[in-house]
Amino acid sequence: MPTLLFIKGFRFFFYSNENDEPVHVHVIRGDANGKIWLEPAAEIAWLHGFTNSEEKDILEIAQANKEMFKQKWYEYFGK
Repeated sequence: MPTLLFIKGFRFFFYSNENDEPVHVHVIRGDANGKIWLEPAAEIAWLHGFTNSEEKDILEIAQANKEMFKQKWYEYFGK
């Protein structure tokens, strides 16, 4: 489960067995977790346990790092 970014207490990562799904990242902080789609645009798939403010931060971070996340996904899965 490669970690892509750790910022503001959020860890963005993907699981090594999820290459059969569209490009996305997971995010955790404490007991809260979620999934962000990266294509065609960065958008929330689901978020559980985050505050509204944290959800806003997560989406902003995902949008700002979308290209890097996608690059790491394609490098890891060889696509």
